[in-house]
Amino acid sequence: MARNIQSLERAAAMLRLLAGGERRLGLSDIASSLDLAKGTAHGILRTLQHVGFVEQDEVSGRYQLGAELLRLGTTYLDVHELRARALVWTDDLARSSGESVYLGVLHQQGVLIVHHVFRPDDSRQVLEVGAMQPLHSTALGKVLAAYDPVAHSEALEADRSAFTERTVCDPDAFERILDVTRARGYAADVEETWEGVASIAAPVHDRRRMPVGAVGVMGAVERLQRDGELRPELIAAVRDCARSVSRDLGARRF
Repeated sequence: MARNIQSLERAAAMLRLLAGGERRLGLSDIASSLDLAKGTAHGILRTLQHVGFVEQDEVSGRYQLGAELLRLGTTYLDVHELRARALVWTDDLARSSGESVYLGVLHQQGVLIVHHVFRPDDSRQVLEVGAMQPLHSTALGKVLAAYDPVAHSEALEADRSAFTERTVCDPDAFERILDVTRARGYAADVEETWEGVASIAAPVHDRRRMPVGAVGVMGAVERLQRDGELRPELIAAVRDCARSVSRDLGARRF
């Protein structure tokens, strides 16, 4: 059985202490509250201060939560706001398309699924919230890489493995796909990640016109395609869904 790392547990307890009660606490208060020696508490505080999770007031010497920790918290809230704003629109997209709908965000050189609406039929399905998808082969990933500079860099740095014979791994060819994605406003994956599976995705923007995620449908190739081409009504539905979520997040132009 893996053992917990004591220093990390103490740092977490320290952050919880600073998050509640008084806004600022002195070294003695923190040490006594956590039953730590002052030297131990000071060492942890110095480390947390170095990474921006804790700040020390120059006048009083007291400690409070730092801006970097607050930034991380805001990112967490942004993801939940994205999901909350997308609930109605993704449900509508699943009903109108008859396919599964996914909402994804950039996370650790991949796409983190933060919301998943089941295909509206009686088939057995598995909830994929929390699952990761690759950036270079999925429609969600291509959209993020096309519109988000950070995702673009991470897609180029990540291991672009070939999942099927259709997977595009060459950097130049991948860049051309991103150019096409930006030009037409959506991305596609036709058996590039999973045999027999296709997907369509479009970008979601916030009030600053920054890309904050991607929404898309996924299903069997024979359902998403007609005469060898992706069904235009599905493409339009995905793009409409993305625009609706973006509008609810405050984006005004598309």
